[in-house]
Amino acid sequence: MEQLKFAFPALQPAAGRALAGVVGSGDLEVLVEPNVAGTTTVSVATSVVGMGRVWEAVLSRILTAAPLPATKIEINDFGATPGVVRMRIEQAFEELAANGRTAP
Repeated sequence: MEQLKFAFPALQPAAGRALAGVVGSGDLEVLVEPNVAGTTTVSVATSVVGMGRVWEAVLSRILTAAPLPATKIEINDFGATPGVVRMRIEQAFEELAANGRTAP
């Protein structure tokens, strides 16, 4: 297992938590919780070693495309494709928004 850590600029903290996906069969799990204002941190535990640059590029594309609330994101990966990574992160943020749990 490889452990990766990243940080990205963000808005005010999210006001809740969310979970999307499950680990196993080439999928991944994304857990989201509030973080300090201005920063989103991402911790990735992945079974695929040596893909740090790919993870950084994919996460940067997702997390800097539009302003998002400040969160701590934990990703537990079991070989998911970049498309699945995007989908699960978007699902987690959609859950926050649908439940009115993002900070204004």
